[in-house]
Amino acid sequence: MKQLLCLLIGTLSLSVPALSQWQPQSVGTDASFRAVSVSGADVAWIGGTKGTFLHTADGGKTWQTGTVPDAQGCDFRDVQAIDAQTAYLMSAGPAEKGQARLYKTTDGGQHWTLLYQTQQTGVFFDGIDFWDDQHGIIFSDPLTDPSVGRRWFMLTTDDGGKTWQPIPPASLPVMEPNEAAFAASGTSIVVQGKRNVWIASGGGVFGRVFRSKDRGRTWAVSNTPLPAGEATGLFGMHFFTEKIGVVVGGNYKQEQQPGPNGAITRDGGQTWTLLTPTDPPGLKEAVALLPGDRLLAVGPSGTSLSADQGQTWQRLDTDGFHSVACAKGTCYAVGAKGKVAIQRFK
Repeated sequence: MKQLLCLLIGTLSLSVPALSQWQPQSVGTDASFRAVSVSGADVAWIGGTKGTFLHTADGGKTWQTGTVPDAQGCDFRDVQAIDAQTAYLMSAGPAEKGQARLYKTTDGGQHWTLLYQTQQTGVFFDGIDFWDDQHGIIFSDPLTDPSVGRRWFMLTTDDGGKTWQPIPPASLPVMEPNEAAFAASGTSIVVQGKRNVWIASGGGVFGRVFRSKDRGRTWAVSNTPLPAGEATGLFGMHFFTEKIGVVVGGNYKQEQQPGPNGAITRDGGQTWTLLTPTDPPGLKEAVALLPGDRLLAVGPSGTSLSADQGQTWQRLDTDGFHSVACAKGTCYAVGAKGKVAIQRFK
C-alpha cells in the first residue's frame, strides 16, 4: 500500500508496458453478465440472467456453468466470492415480482440455499459486499417513508447471511429526487478494511458518494464533480485504502459521449477531484487496481489503463464490458450475451 500512496498522492508518472488483449472464454451460455467477483487469481464467480452462474477454480482453464433451481426468472446482478466453495448471488429486480432474492452456496455451486427474499414494494437490490465471511451488507434503490423521506433500503448480516437486519432509515441521508444506484451490478458498492463502506449514486444533480465507517450504522454523503441526471451518474467505484478511492461513470443512453467520467478522493470520500477523461471516452462502469498501482477501467466503449493517478490513460481496446474483478494481475471481465474474458497483467 505504500507504493499506492506514493502514486496517488505524489506526482510520479509510470510507463505502461505493452499488453495482450482480452482472451474470450467459452462458457456455454448466452446469458448476459454484469456480476463478477474473485477470491484470488484462480477463483472467479459470475452471475447473470436466466438464473445463471459461472465458476472457475483454475484460472479459467475450466468453467462450471449452471442455473440456480427455481430461479430461472432471476437476474443475478451481483455476486460475492468468498472462496472456491462459497459464494453469494444477488438477484436484482422488483421485489413485488419475486426477484429480490439472495442465495448462497458452500459446495462450489452444486447446491444453493435461498437466504433472503422480500416482496416489499419498491425494493430493487443493487449490490452486496462482505468485509469477511461473516459480515456483509446489501442495499436497494431508495424507498419513501412519509416519516423520514426517501432513503436507501439496506440490510446487514453478522452471521454469514443466515439472518439480515434492516438499517434504520433515519440513520441514512435523504436522497435527492430521482437519485438511485445506476449500476445494479455490484460495482457501485465497495467495502474496505473491517468496517468501511461506500455507495455511489446517479440521477440527481451531481454524482454522490455515501460513506460509513461503522458497517452502515451511520452515514454521511458528499458530492463529486461528476455530473448526474436522468441517464447520467456514477457507475463504478473502488477504494484501495480507507482514504484513497476512484469513481467512474457516464451516460448510459449515450455510451460513447466524451466528457468527465472519473474522480479521485484522498480523504475517504469527503472530497473528490476530477480525473482526465479516459481513452476510449464515454461510459465507464467499473474500475480495478493492477500490479504497479495502475488503474483499469472498463465500460461499453472499451478498456482504459492509467499509471499516473488518472492524469493520462492508455487505450487497451474498444471491446465493451459491464464489470471487471482482478486479483494479482489476473482480471475477469463480463458483458452481454455470454461475454466473459480474461487478461493477465504483469
